Amino acid sequence: MPQNQLPLAQIAHLLGVPEENLRTLMAERADSHGDPTLVGLTVAEAARRVGIGRTKMYEYVSTGEIPSVKIGSLRRIPAEAVNEFLARRLGPADLATAA
Repeated sequence: MPQNQLPLAQIAHLLGVPEENLRTLMAERADSHGDPTLVGLTVAEAARRVGIGRTKMYEYVSTGEIPSVKIGSLRRIPAEAVNEFLARRLGPADLATAA
């Protein structure tokens, strides 16, 4: 696993879903949602990876919370920026176990 990726358990916790459900969803969609080797994601692809809507992702891009780059007329979000965004939002309370 690349060094900048969050563990799946932490991502599931941030999204508020059981880890097993996230693993199942990822397995079901493995072949149907793009190339995981892409380094520049569309806004829709980045939003799908985080589990939020396009509009919210555009909001994060416009405020600079998630960096993006224009390539011609296209807007792309570096794949590692999605992981960094989640890591920045991860706080001590997010790591606590559920009571």
